[in-house]
Amino acid sequence: MDKRIRQLTIDDYDEIVRIWSIAGLPFKPHGRDSRKMMAAEMGRDGCAYFGLEIDNRVVGLVIAQYDGRHGWVNRLAVDPDCRGIGLAGDLIEACEEFFEQYGEVVVSALIEDENTPSMSCFGKAGFECFESIRYWSKRPRPDL
Repeated sequence: MDKRIRQLTIDDYDEIVRIWSIAGLPFKPHGRDSRKMMAAEMGRDGCAYFGLEIDNRVVGLVIAQYDGRHGWVNRLAVDPDCRGIGLAGDLIEACEEFFEQYGEVVVSALIEDENTPSMSCFGKAGFECFESIRYWSKRPRPDL
């Protein structure tokens, strides 16, 4: 098995969408997940999309975003046929290595209540859950 992690580009857009789809992540093609918005995001400092390939096929991905204060692990997804072998942990580690360039960074992730596999994965990676925190957002339109 040839496994590697590489930084994805907008040329990988269809693979990103495919992985999100089979992993069950919501996808907003007319908003924040459009090719145009994703290309802009990939071009920003502090943002990297990482793909994990097995035998030259993308089977997992994650977005690492540094906001000047926190490193955020976003949109972590692994092909359901490839789960349970530590690939998500490898992707989290790639994000942590990316954040090292910014010094000592608090690495954070938001996980929905029903996503127990992600909670388990982040727990194994050494993350602590703060259950008293609530996520709030304000969106100019629902597809963002």
